Amino acid sequence: MRFLPVFLDLKAGPVVLIGAGELLRAKLRVLVAAGARLRVHAIDGNQDFGLGSEGTARIEIAAGDPLTADLSGVIAIVCAGAGDIGVAMSVRAKALGLPVNVMDDLEHSSFIFPAIVDRGDVVVAVGTGGTSPVVARRVREKIEALLPARIGELAEFIGTFRKSVNERIAEFPLRRRFWERVIDGPIGAAVLAGRKAEADASLKAISDPSAFARADRPEGSVALVGAGPGDPDLLTIKALRALQDADIVFHDELVSPEILDRIRRDTTRVPVGRRVGKPGIGQDAINERMIEAAQSGQRVVRLKGGDPFVFGRGGEEVEALRAAGVAYSIIPGITAGLGGAADFEVPLTYRHEATRITFLTAHKARDAEVVDWSTLTDAKMTVVVYMGMTAAPAVRAGLFAAGRSPETPVGVFSRVTRPDAQGAIGTLRDLPELVRRIRGGPAILIIGDVVRHAGSLRRQTPKQIISDLLDAAE
Repeated sequence: MRFLPVFLDLKAGPVVLIGAGELLRAKLRVLVAAGARLRVHAIDGNQDFGLGSEGTARIEIAAGDPLTADLSGVIAIVCAGAGDIGVAMSVRAKALGLPVNVMDDLEHSSFIFPAIVDRGDVVVAVGTGGTSPVVARRVREKIEALLPARIGELAEFIGTFRKSVNERIAEFPLRRRFWERVIDGPIGAAVLAGRKAEADASLKAISDPSAFARADRPEGSVALVGAGPGDPDLLTIKALRALQDADIVFHDELVSPEILDRIRRDTTRVPVGRRVGKPGIGQDAINERMIEAAQSGQRVVRLKGGDPFVFGRGGEEVEALRAAGVAYSIIPGITAGLGGAADFEVPLTYRHEATRITFLTAHKARDAEVVDWSTLTDAKMTVVVYMGMTAAPAVRAGLFAAGRSPETPVGVFSRVTRPDAQGAIGTLRDLPELVRRIRGGPAILIIGDVVRHAGSLRRQTPKQIISDLLDAAE
């Protein structure tokens, strides 16, 4: 991080703006919207800024050479479309210790303009270190879509009560719970719905803020959260909120570091999963630790790769939570079969070609041996096998014995939705060889005619995919 995000108090003094043309007017609009008092040097002589009377009232048109102008009391200097004057002004500003921005010139700038989400008292600044304003704008657009329109009004509302309430609650954790209950409950909802008077009356009616906070102190709860197949952008909004609210997160080893980064920083993180060939703490121990944490009053998240109820043992965990009387919720995630199909453009169903889907797991060869393969011989059925790399020979043998054609298309897709995802396609006959082409899991197998429609193997073109299928069929 080269540039530290800060918020400048625009009431502290005027901002000097130097430049010409549309670049000057664009920066002018941003600064006026932020409430700045401006001293403008329009070096092209064009003083038509296209602003209403309200904005114009805070603008002083400066005459003379900006390089010799009096800068006493100025809090920042901005140059937009100023050419060589901008560079010279940067030298002068830095000598005086004044913050300066020369548009599109990092070398001569001591601060940069972020992409801004403006919700009144809630302002979000998005920066890319000046390297890519377009990326910053795209991030801003996503944040704009997530934030409620009146979130700034909610912050202003909280601000009017914060000092008086905090003076009545000595314990910091209790203060946090008080404001969480206000924001997440009916009072916050009333503000966001535009019923500020109702919210005001409700908050003033709270006679004992500490008791109010303690009343909402939960007995403890557990959220079973699906993390999806790996891409953090595939987390649901509800899952993201659960990660931000959690006091403790028990997570699988397969949950990607990028998703773990979405957990609130002061949340306790406990790895409890295991990978092939490595010991784990066991499901019973996981259940006990979740229940113990919830019964101590903590908000617990059990974070699982994919979806908790698709080969994630979520059902067993729910049974344990029910038996212990612990409150729980289930937040589904995108399971790896669906993530892999989308990532490699394999339609799991296809009109007149694939009308059924079966999901199964074959972690080890003995798992494959207990599958009733005779139910999977329908050519119009797509079979998705989880954790099937080790058991690939047994999967092939079972389908062969049941009568599935050796020429059935097969895809092996590893680390789906992640940047290092990899895929290999061929036929059922070549399944073990396809697995050997993949450099590490976790992986899913997709078996069925739909694999012919695969549109992306990362480093393979559709023509190469067809060629692989034809070579495998020879």
